[in-house]
Amino acid sequence: MRIPSGSESTIVSSDASSDVSSGVSSTSSVSIQDMVGEGKAWGLCTAVDLQDCQPHLIRDAEHIKRYVVELCDLIGMKRYGDCQVVDFGEGRVAGYSMVQLISTSLISGHFANDTNSAYLDIFSCKGYDPTVVESFSKQFFGARRSTATATLRY
Repeated sequence: MRIPSGSESTIVSSDASSDVSSGVSSTSSVSIQDMVGEGKAWGLCTAVDLQDCQPHLIRDAEHIKRYVVELCDLIGMKRYGDCQVVDFGEGRVAGYSMVQLISTSLISGHFANDTNSAYLDIFSCKGYDPTVVESFSKQFFGARRSTATATLRY
């Protein structure tokens, strides 16, 4: 994902086939991960929605924990403490929820058994590439479709 520099408030969306930007105020382009840091945005928040995941993968606590370890390694984040994965809820909201503190904030996720969907959030005050997060997450959980939205936090 690339976004224009000089934007006060930028939200970048991806439907896994195209990138869309809003809040554009300049024509020069800067990688979103380079817009986070001292004198820049405070942090980057990426929401990844995965649809039609492989049911056995989103219902496996150990697979979810492996996802966190591999994702953190991939995007250069340092895990802080253990990953918590809890299976709870009934009906439409039943499934695992996950949270992993990282030295620069946190990663969380909710896995919906009813729809075989996953909802992941990565917030960090260290830059990373949201397209890498989306692609890796889609592959790791065997999703047929994905969408991602990245928001700079000020």
